[in-house]
Amino acid sequence: SYVRFDIIRRIMTRFFGIEVVMVMGITDIDDKIIKRANEMNISPVALARIYEEDFKQDMAALKVLPPTVYMRVTDNIPQIISFIKTIIASGQAYATSQGNVYFDVKSWGKRYGVLTTIYPDTQDEEVDTDKRHSKDFALWKAARPRELSWTSPWGKGRPGWHIECSTISSAVFGKQLDIHTGGIDLAFPHHENEIAQCEVYHQCEQWGNYFLHSGHLHVKGSQEKMSKSLKNYVTIKDFLKKFSSDQFRMFCLRSRYSSGKEKKKNLLIVEICMAFHACFPSWQCRAIEFSDESMDDAKHLLQAISSFVRDANAYMKGQLVCDPVREDILWERLANTKVTVKAAFADDFDTSRAVAAIMDLIHHGNRQLKAVTKDAGSPRSSVVYGSIISYIEGFFNALGMSFGERQVALGGGDLAVLSNVIDELVRFRTKVRHYALALPEAAAEAVPTEGAAGAKGPKQEQKEKRQQLMQERKPLLEACDSLRGDLAAFGIHIK
Repeated sequence: SYVRFDIIRRIMTRFFGIEVVMVMGITDIDDKIIKRANEMNISPVALARIYEEDFKQDMAALKVLPPTVYMRVTDNIPQIISFIKTIIASGQAYATSQGNVYFDVKSWGKRYGVLTTIYPDTQDEEVDTDKRHSKDFALWKAARPRELSWTSPWGKGRPGWHIECSTISSAVFGKQLDIHTGGIDLAFPHHENEIAQCEVYHQCEQWGNYFLHSGHLHVKGSQEKMSKSLKNYVTIKDFLKKFSSDQFRMFCLRSRYSSGKEKKKNLLIVEICMAFHACFPSWQCRAIEFSDESMDDAKHLLQAISSFVRDANAYMKGQLVCDPVREDILWERLANTKVTVKAAFADDFDTSRAVAAIMDLIHHGNRQLKAVTKDAGSPRSSVVYGSIISYIEGFFNALGMSFGERQVALGGGDLAVLSNVIDELVRFRTKVRHYALALPEAAAEAVPTEGAAGAKGPKQEQKEKRQQLMQERKPLLEACDSLRGDLAAFGIHIK
């Protein structure tokens, strides 16, 4: 989810020029943190800081941009208490004799469930707590023994989960939020409860305009989502030992962040134009299958892009000799690609369609980069290929990918040095190959043409000389072909 929404954030800023202010709430106190801290015999706050730093390092490794501001729950306890007091005063929450505070879902009536169509008048389950109704949710939890707690009008305790996010977002954005993101599993109850809390607190008709939900990541062949609780997950650190962050980002780009029923084509164009005036769009999301095969597909796609960029650069430098290029076709393809990409991004951030348009442009660019053995002296169409390269690299750089063959193949290292080494190696191979294919001037001039006069002896002698030279140089051509094959195994393709 973090990578997918980082991509969306980059699309909004880099492709549509929207200034995004992003707030990330850090839940640094909850049941799991308290339990684990007690087991480790350290304070929950200290443990939370360890987790927070580890999380930030993982996000940096995945090239996820940091938010505009981080907001920790423990830094906002007074604001949370004030938020709860306002909801109680409005009649939508109640305190119990045990020191808990709950949101009264039934008191909010039909306004509860606007996001997920869950309504409070459905049959209640039996309540075995101090809640009035089973759907009521905690705003404040009474302290238990050995728990970190704060003093409040209802006794010592700590905030409930949902109230933390409502308070933090309201502290920054006030009574209007443009976009709220999260996994589809957060739509209910978390996002639904946030909406109820904020609309009571702010006394507004609509607090959040858009809720973007990402689909689950499934291990291929399994119906279960990848989850720490199910112990079927891969840590980011272990993952990045095998694949690069660019490869994972390409994996994410190849599918929609979500998919759903009855999607309105121009719905998010309204959002992109900053006219945030629509009801909550919430769509059913599909699971995305994760496997080594799907990651290899993403890797090969990056290698194909790198191969084209390298060949196009070689063509521009005169290292790759080709037949004359139809510039008009390529200029038209480039212009169409730009239009298609913009339209795809405006249609619910459809990255898969945008990437398909880029790959189609590369396909047409490759079709005209057909290597020939003899330079006919035709002028090179460097400008059009330079423009295509610039657009493709700009596209991926804008989406958070440090584009380049070196990173794709090896996932890191001194990329600048390695790039120069590869360029020199390719240049050396090209020179050797041209030498092996070229005839000495005397031999070339002596090759007889049809109907030419002259003694048979000298002609035959020159022909034999030419064949001998070709035979002597055959190992050079074979070595060039062998090098080409060896480099291909590392994802470096030479035309």
